[in-house]
Amino acid sequence: MPLTAPVVSAMTVFPVKSFAGTPVESMEVGASGPRGDRRWMLVDADGVTLTARKHPRMLAAVAAPEGDRVRLSAPGMPSLLVDVPDGPPDVPVRLSRLDAATSAGGDADAWCSQLLGRSVRLVHLDDPARRGMSAEHGGSPADPLALVDTGPVHVTTTASLRRLDGWAAELHDERVERALRAGEPAPEPRRPLDMRRFRPNLVVDGDLAPFAEDGWGRLVAGGVELRFADRCGRCVMTTIDPDTQVKGREPLLSLARHRRADGEVWFGVQMVPVRTGRIRAGDRVETSDR
Repeated sequence: MPLTAPVVSAMTVFPVKSFAGTPVESMEVGASGPRGDRRWMLVDADGVTLTARKHPRMLAAVAAPEGDRVRLSAPGMPSLLVDVPDGPPDVPVRLSRLDAATSAGGDADAWCSQLLGRSVRLVHLDDPARRGMSAEHGGSPADPLALVDTGPVHVTTTASLRRLDGWAAELHDERVERALRAGEPAPEPRRPLDMRRFRPNLVVDGDLAPFAEDGWGRLVAGGVELRFADRCGRCVMTTIDPDTQVKGREPLLSLARHRRADGEVWFGVQMVPVRTGRIRAGDRVETSDR
C-alpha cells in the first residue's frame, strides 16, 4: 500500500466533563483548547466533581454545542438547551486549582439529577484562566485550563489504537486457550477497542509508527500549532464500553502489560496551543520531535 501523510481524521468536543462528546468537522482552538471543551461539569452537594469513573451513566448523556449554549440529551429523557450563565462564580467546587464555578440553573440541575438518580448540580467555568495548568503535567499557571484533568488538547493516533487492539486480541486468545484446556466456558467474544474510550479531541491517521506521538514536541495542523505537555496516563474510565456503559478489563490489562512506566499506563498525549486557529478534518499534520 502507498504511504500516506498523517492527517486529522477525527475531532471531538466534550462540553460537559464525562459526558459523551460530539464529533465535529472543524474545531476552533483557543489558548485553553477546543472552543467549548470541558467548560461544564457535575458536582454533588459538597462541590465534589462527579465523573464517569464512578457514574458510568454519564457516558450515556450527550453534550452538543449550539453556539455558546449546550444541548443535553440522553436515552429516555427530553433534551435540554442550556444557556451559558452570566453571573459570577457562586457554587463552591472541589477541583484542583479551582474553588468556585457558576450555577447553570434549576432546570439544568433537575435534568442532570434525573440522569444520575441523585441530587447534583451543573456548573460552568467562566474563565479557564482562573485555573492554570500544573507544572507536573508540562504546563504553568499561565496556561489556561478548562475542566479537563491535565492538558488542553488530547491527541491520539489510529496506529497506536491498532497496536493496542492487537495486544488485547492476543490476551483474549490466551484466555480462550486456557479455558479450553481447563474444560471451562470460553470468554465472551471480544469487541474491537473503540477510540471513544480514550476521549481524544484530535485523532491523527496516516503512515505513523504506533505510539509515535510519545516523541512529538510540536504538532501543526490547519492554523494551529500545539506543543507537547505530557503523555496521558489512563484510568478505569477507559474500561467502560461507551455504548453499553458496562465495565470490562481492557484496555488497562493490555496497557499494563505493554505500556506501564512510572507507576501508570499510557495512551495518547496532552498538548498545549502555541498558535490558535481552526483545524478541519483532513488537514495535513506535521510534527517535530522533542
